[in-house]
Amino acid sequence: MGSNLPEPAGPAPGGGRRLEDLLQQEELVTAEQIEQARQRQQERGETFGEAVVALGFMTEAQVAAVRSLQMNLPLIDLRRHTIQPRALALIPEEMARRHVFIPMDIVNDSLMVVMANPEDVRTIEDIRARAGMKIDVGLGVRTEIEQAIDLNYRASRAIEDQASRIEPGREEAPATTIVTEARTPVAETLELLIAQAVKDRASDVHLEPQDDRLRVRFRIDGILHDMYSFPVAAHQRLVSRVKILAQMDISEQRRPQDGQFPLVIGGREVDIRAATLDTPHGERVALRILDKSLALFTLAELGLRPEVLKRYRELLHSPIGMTLVSGPTGSGKTTTLYASVSELSRDERNILTIEDPIEYTFMDINQTQVNNKAGITFAGGLRAIMRHDPDIILVGEIRDGDTAETAVQAALTGHLVLSCVHANDAAGALFRLRDLGVEAARLSSTLIAVLAQRMVRKICPTCRTPYEPSPAELRAYEAELTEIPDEFSRGTGCNLCANTGYRGRTGIFELLVMADDLRELLRNGAAAADVRRQAVSGGMVTMRQDGMLKVRDGMTTISEVTRSVFSLV
Repeated sequence: MGSNLPEPAGPAPGGGRRLEDLLQQEELVTAEQIEQARQRQQERGETFGEAVVALGFMTEAQVAAVRSLQMNLPLIDLRRHTIQPRALALIPEEMARRHVFIPMDIVNDSLMVVMANPEDVRTIEDIRARAGMKIDVGLGVRTEIEQAIDLNYRASRAIEDQASRIEPGREEAPATTIVTEARTPVAETLELLIAQAVKDRASDVHLEPQDDRLRVRFRIDGILHDMYSFPVAAHQRLVSRVKILAQMDISEQRRPQDGQFPLVIGGREVDIRAATLDTPHGERVALRILDKSLALFTLAELGLRPEVLKRYRELLHSPIGMTLVSGPTGSGKTTTLYASVSELSRDERNILTIEDPIEYTFMDINQTQVNNKAGITFAGGLRAIMRHDPDIILVGEIRDGDTAETAVQAALTGHLVLSCVHANDAAGALFRLRDLGVEAARLSSTLIAVLAQRMVRKICPTCRTPYEPSPAELRAYEAELTEIPDEFSRGTGCNLCANTGYRGRTGIFELLVMADDLRELLRNGAAAADVRRQAVSGGMVTMRQDGMLKVRDGMTTISEVTRSVFSLV
């Protein structure tokens, strides 16, 4: 079968007996449950195994394990086996999805396929005719096969085929959405590319012109991955297509531009934020994907420890003052601001926002978009909001002195202001506002708290395994926590995490609450380091410590925390 496949099972202990007989023999189901499953099987046309699972008597994996013995077939764990592209190339996705199987590898002139129903002889014959070679069959769990199809049947061939058909020197016809009457290769390429990015959970797509190719990268869980390499001829046509969709000036190639356009992928509505920038090899394009079909995170889902979550929620219900979220680009500040607003009552209070751009819309909240061409800046929009009797104001970002002063003034005059600022840590956010010209006395009087954050990748639950950290990693851990866990974990890499060892992300945080001693330090012109030391002595858990607490709890790794917050020494 090949080195990456399990050995075939020996003679079947079941001796060809029916599945229900084996389940009862092993005391996995009762006679009463078998009768219920048979009745459901007759009523709904399901297999007996499907009926048992649907009734909740057994899991799919448990039924599959018994079936592998019954049929004398290897049970393939698709989460731990690599699907070979040359095998996928033999069978179209539509066929695999319709009959719930996936081609896994080619070994000794035989195609190994993993099937949810290996007794489907007709499908096996169709696979043999399509592939033109012998077929070896393994058994798989239906949901795992469906996941493998989603993860491995990429649109790569279709995308690269369309990209190769793009002819240089021709401009796209004007369009206002990605759906056009004429389906040109460039339109198909861009649409397929974004569809694949959505399927891969990518937050951004980068089109980067090189000397001899167009490099395409996806950002997944905060990390960029090389995905495709297109011919140079495709570059300018794709850039022009993006510009038209995002309503940019197609003739302008040296000035940076930005815009956005809508797209529907598999029934999911997404917004694409596009930006261009000139480089020595031509304009590069960054596409930010905002998936509107995904529910917004709640505060409880962000990764705040229970005591921090409780305290932060209390602070959000302050009637006046300013609360900030700080961190670098990509640290999840906007997600936290939106989760914060979602917790606030909208019936009795007037909540208004000024954002650039509006990433998600809320019911019963009045949101305003920054529009520099129309003269609507953060500061100008904030002053306009003040004339609309607000109770709570969300300012998407404080990035200049005018906005900072206006936000502080709003907080001083009886409003609750929520905003974010670029700073390395919570104490740094205070001094970032000082650098923007806010007086220390006014800042100390208005600021309620600063929540600083980063995002770290979570260990993939499928390929999690214990390991021994290196001496440098242990030093980094022990510098923050004295309690050493019984074991440390990391991911070894599997199909479900694209062999990275990580799947999904969570936040690490530090919450600086403006107590009287901190206000006094700020008014007296203390340095950022002094403010930070005082906050820690007052009980603030730093981001480094919060990250290592998540390492202790098995959520992430030491190297991931050090990558996100500080370097190993």
